[in-house]
Amino acid sequence: MNQYSFILLILGGLYLVSFLLWAWTLSDCLRKETDKKNTRLIWVLLIVFTYILGAFFYYLLRRPKRLKELGK
Repeated sequence: MNQYSFILLILGGLYLVSFLLWAWTLSDCLRKETDKKNTRLIWVLLIVFTYILGAFFYYLLRRPKRLKELGK
């Protein structure tokens, strides 16, 4: 039973980390993303419906571009 508890603990930790990343990227997008051409709406929908994949795409693709354009 110990090995199953360890596996569940690892999976729970991974879920917690992925949820925190998802929540952080969603809040970052809602607070700081510009609303030109519905950019905010599109990214929010992508993050919400694709969960962790959308969060990764936002963090790796859009966030650096936004920081360069807007500085925030």
